[in-house]
This record gives sequence, C-alpha cells and structure tokens, in this order.
Amino acid sequence: MTIQERAEKAADFKSRGACNCCQAVARVFADTVDVSEEDLLKLSAGFAAGMGCMESTCGALVGANMILGLRTNGAGTVKQSRELLAKFREKCGAVTCKDLKGVATGKVLCECDDCVRNAVLSLGEILG
Repeated sequence: MTIQERAEKAADFKSRGACNCCQAVARVFADTVDVSEEDLLKLSAGFAAGMGCMESTCGALVGANMILGLRTNGAGTVKQSRELLAKFREKCGAVTCKDLKGVATGKVLCECDDCVRNAVLSLGEILG
C-alpha cells in the first residue's frame, strides 16, 4: 500500500467514526509493526480530541509518533519526532488540537480528516 493510500484509508476511518484521530493513523500502519491492530487501537484510544481534550498535541500527530517509535525501535526517534512535528505543522498550521480547531480564534486551521491524512503523509516522508 502506498503512503497516499494509507493516508486516505486513515482519513476514511476517522470520517466514518471508526476511530479517533490517533487510532486512525496508528491503525493504517498495523501491517508494518510488530504490534497487533487490536493492541494499537487500545494504546491509541486515549488520544481522542487531542491529548488533554483539545488543549494539547493533536492525536493524529501522537499516533504518527507512536508508529515512528515502533518503526525505528526507538533509535533516533527523538530527532525524527522533531522532523515529524515540523512537517505536520507545515501542512496543518499548528500541532495542538486547540489551535488546529480554532478554539480561541474561531478559525479552523485544519479539519480532523486532513490532520489524520497529513500525519500519515508526514510520517511517510520521514520513513521514506
């Protein structure tokens, strides 16, 4: 499956309500890591509406970071995590759910489906 196909599948999971943002991103990479899809869904369940319920990091970005750690076996993940964050911010305009959804400004920077899509695409850029 191409990274674009993974991104569209993740956005579909989110738009249908099959997963929260974090779960949607993690789920589409289940075939690339040594963790079952079921366990990935459990691990990522608490990151709906952004970590801290919109006050903090976008759940889609958290899911991409979880997969990054699994794919790199933790080696060099911190540096790559910074790259992931920068790529995501470039695509979405922010990294916190509150800012992405325009809680303080009333201006939505990026809808959830697009955050999910962009998190997958950003991760794909890092993984190559």
